[in-house]
Amino acid sequence: MTKKTRGTVFLEKAGIEFTVHPYEYDAKAQAAGLQAAEALNQPPEIVYKTLMAEVDGKPVCAVVQVHHEISMKKLAAAAGGKSAHMIKPADAERMTGYHVGGISPFGQKKRVPVIFDEAAFSAEKIFINGGQRGVLVALNPEEARRVVDGKIAAISDS
Repeated sequence: MTKKTRGTVFLEKAGIEFTVHPYEYDAKAQAAGLQAAEALNQPPEIVYKTLMAEVDGKPVCAVVQVHHEISMKKLAAAAGGKSAHMIKPADAERMTGYHVGGISPFGQKKRVPVIFDEAAFSAEKIFINGGQRGVLVALNPEEARRVVDGKIAAISDS
């Protein structure tokens, strides 16, 4: 079963090798990312969530392990700013063109800087949202970073 989303089309056009992993999305789950890892029988260390934040008023996309929280202080420093906070869900949806729970760093409506937590680069492949609730893509983390011209930094509070 292949799911086409704006994110998967973006990856295909860029010539990135990836696999699509649909799962049953549970909107009532306490932690959607952990629920996705469990549904796909994958360790949380290789499953990543996409969070939209603002650093000094400018949008940033942060990619961190599903079982970790983002450090706003570290994110701000990584983006060259002083302070960071999460973007309101409705604003994140308008900006990215994706629904919360399905936000992907790939193929966003408005291109913004993407910062990957450094932990992603210790794995051969990572799972990231493919642009729809219930759809993750698995790919090489360096390819994921390269295709969005992302930055690597320690941004989780682990």
